[in-house]
Amino acid sequence: MSALITNNTSRYGWATIVLHWLIAALFIGQFVLGFVMVRLSSQRTAFELIQLHKSFGFLLLGLVILRIAWRLGNAAPALPRSVGHFERRAAPLAHLALYAFQLALPLSGWALVSVSMLEIPSVPFNLFVMPNLPLAESDAAEGFWTAAHWYLAYASIGLVALHIAAALRHHFWLKDVVLTRMITPSSNHDAE
Repeated sequence: MSALITNNTSRYGWATIVLHWLIAALFIGQFVLGFVMVRLSSQRTAFELIQLHKSFGFLLLGLVILRIAWRLGNAAPALPRSVGHFERRAAPLAHLALYAFQLALPLSGWALVSVSMLEIPSVPFNLFVMPNLPLAESDAAEGFWTAAHWYLAYASIGLVALHIAAALRHHFWLKDVVLTRMITPSSNHDAE
């Protein structure tokens, strides 16, 4: 049984699984990094962590765009029959919200560095200079995007916590395949 790259009617393929877990790790890591970097007393270390945070933010943005494109071209497996009517209606909305926040959060960070009066260039992983978004620099704009990025971060981590809780509920309480199919890829046998 060879594992498939694409999804089938009952399971996710390798591409979806790898993107899901890579984005999850980066997303949670970014939250931790962001939380730590703004609380450091060493300005040098804080600056280095901010640059790393920006680098991972651009990477995350690219991966989320790739994940959304892959999802649009690859239908998700059907939910198990055990999933109730309310949850069937709520699940697509929850996933849409996750995608929206995963896009909005790095975009708000990019906007923040674009309007900053400090004019510190973003150089993802020291490879190239990322151009700023065409937004006017000002203290007011920087304050707005700082607040937006902060609120989006905390709202996103709350949404991710709900997503994790729902997956654990499916696995431990309902004992269905919702979580395991995001761990174990589809195979040619599953498609039959």
